[in-house]
Amino acid sequence: MRIVFSSETLLLDDFVVNEDLLKAIELALNGQWDAAHSLVQQYETDNNAAWIHAVLHKIEGDAGNSRYWYRRGGKLEHFPDEPRAELAVIRKFLMGGGL
Repeated sequence: MRIVFSSETLLLDDFVVNEDLLKAIELALNGQWDAAHSLVQQYETDNNAAWIHAVLHKIEGDAGNSRYWYRRGGKLEHFPDEPRAELAVIRKFLMGGGL
């Protein structure tokens, strides 16, 4: 059996990840921390998921774990940011609005 990956497959995968990450942001903004956390944990190798994961642990009050995920996502400079505002920035970025 031969598996062929195309640019369409990669685009679909990116779309699914972004949709899930946008959903995780909405869950977090609506106080559903556990559901948001479960969703982002599915994408441990994605830098944007790591960034959201960092914010979730900041909301939780776990600064050490938050810093770990900021480092994984390459976004440690955002550690001091206010979580709700930061999630809005991430949402805008995922929707193609840039940083």
